[in-house]
Amino acid sequence: MQDAWVFPGQGSQWVGMGRDLASEDALARAVFEEADAVLGFPLSRIVFEGPEEELAATRHQQPALLATSIAYLRVLEARGLLPVPRVVAGHSLGEYTALVAVGSLTLADALRLVRRRGELMETYGRGGMLAVIGLDRERLAAIADEAGVELANENAPNQLTLSGPDEALERAAELARSAGARRVVRLPVNAAFHSRWMRPVADALALELANIPIRTPSVPLIACSDARVLTDPEDLRRELVEQIASPVRWVAVVQCALDLGVAHFWEIGPGQVLSGLIRRIASTAETTTAEQLLRAEDVSLVRQERVAKEER
Repeated sequence: MQDAWVFPGQGSQWVGMGRDLASEDALARAVFEEADAVLGFPLSRIVFEGPEEELAATRHQQPALLATSIAYLRVLEARGLLPVPRVVAGHSLGEYTALVAVGSLTLADALRLVRRRGELMETYGRGGMLAVIGLDRERLAAIADEAGVELANENAPNQLTLSGPDEALERAAELARSAGARRVVRLPVNAAFHSRWMRPVADALALELANIPIRTPSVPLIACSDARVLTDPEDLRRELVEQIASPVRWVAVVQCALDLGVAHFWEIGPGQVLSGLIRRIASTAETTTAEQLLRAEDVSLVRQERVAKEER
């Protein structure tokens, strides 16, 4: 049985994530301390204390999720709780975390890049995103064409997102509801992510990436933009540019992993968003989150202590 590590993107954050881990484990604490030093402001305070509006700002949210996910990773690896993966993958922003995990990017470089990525998205961002549940891809693609928006993220069967200008999204929402969508929700983002409207961000970030060393990963990455298996550093550099203005094809990413023999997905980061999507894509796949691993370890330690006391 093969394993995959997967890393979440925006939407998995909450105020206080990683705080308990950092308070009890020096490895996690060191990650947040490095993030504060590299970025030149107290990111850890925003992550641990909020307020929610400050953490929700894209320029804060992206490095916050990266730092928190790497903090989980460092602790889990040090405690021997993770198997060696066959592949890694990340949902949008999560690709940067994945590349830190496999040695392609340093944590410092990744933090600077995603901070800049967030700033560019706030600067150039217009429009928004719409989550649509209950319509298949073909029907929603036709609605997107009619409304003047784009199909953005394919997160799970019948769970997709649209990106575009505000008025066009309103029209798309009306059409989706009329077509029988079970749920249509405007997402709390300030731009039309993963669509052609993000091309200025991609072009600007390409200039930043040109000066950043990217090394051959210890484990291949499944690209979220087209589900290709990547190991060449220049292919990885192009992927980080292209994914900004391309749909996230998470269904195809999971299917690619399954085709490679992956049966167990380990979600490394806050929350369980990806685990939920993976189970909807492949009902037979096993998933484990970072929190589940840590809770299981705590239970195991309690049992060991109880047995030791009884033996004494």
